[in-house]
Amino acid sequence: MIQLTSVSKSFDKKLVLDHIDWTVKKGSVFGLVGPNGAGKSTLLRLISGVLQADSGTVLVDGDIVYDQPHVKRRILFLADEPFFLHQSTLKEMKEFYKIFYPAFDEAVYAKLLNNFPINENEKINTFSKGMKRQAGLILALSVSPDVLLLDEAFDGLDPVMRLTLKRFISNEILNRDMTVVISSHNLRELEDICDQIALIDHNKVVMSGDVDVIKGDFHKYQIGFNHDVENSAFDSLKPIHLERLGNVFTLVCKGNKDEVKAQIDDLQPALINELPLNLEEIFVYEMEGRGYGKSL
Repeated sequence: MIQLTSVSKSFDKKLVLDHIDWTVKKGSVFGLVGPNGAGKSTLLRLISGVLQADSGTVLVDGDIVYDQPHVKRRILFLADEPFFLHQSTLKEMKEFYKIFYPAFDEAVYAKLLNNFPINENEKINTFSKGMKRQAGLILALSVSPDVLLLDEAFDGLDPVMRLTLKRFISNEILNRDMTVVISSHNLRELEDICDQIALIDHNKVVMSGDVDVIKGDFHKYQIGFNHDVENSAFDSLKPIHLERLGNVFTLVCKGNKDEVKAQIDDLQPALINELPLNLEEIFVYEMEGRGYGKSL
């Protein structure tokens, strides 16, 4: 289990994370989303022990991570731009990883090498961005970590490679309870693989929980009237999104579904249709409700 308690971090007096309280259950896949600069990568670096929190505690299975090599050996952080030794090949990087990760699994490495179209004897600096990402994933997954932290894991991967990655992660969780945290802007990919999701905004975790529970808390309706209705009629629902075309309204709000439906029925609409919402739409509406990008 990953547990952050009142964790704060600043860089050059700029506050990036402010008293974060967040828990990730063992054996789960947690998606981490938020606007650019929200602190997602910083949060992953704190969990991996690359950075030290200014205040608060970061624990993995009850152990402090920072400056604790025996704990770090159980954690693998793959950054948005993976690090490779200059002029190294994948085979040479494998030997480098084995120095710091004694549990490096040669059988897993061989299996992944067979699935990802990478030549282990070629210089990595000649690879495309997508191939470098694949090389980093091969090394990361071969470590067989207890905690896998991925920053923009799907960036640069083609659809087949994305599916291969998701299948491997799912198998590892089933077989040995690996815990995975994935930071990504690709919410459609996260929706396919994540059990839980957290939204970071303005230096804090503002939403966190099971994907299905979060999706069940957002509701989208198309509502039509045969009489004039003002936008203010929906004020009691506190909509995070409201569009109007004549006497037809598109409404997005949060809360108990039955209570929301009852309040809409009280307005005596001529028609009411519930519309589906995916995770990407929920993220957009939630951020617009917080004023992000709304002025454009």
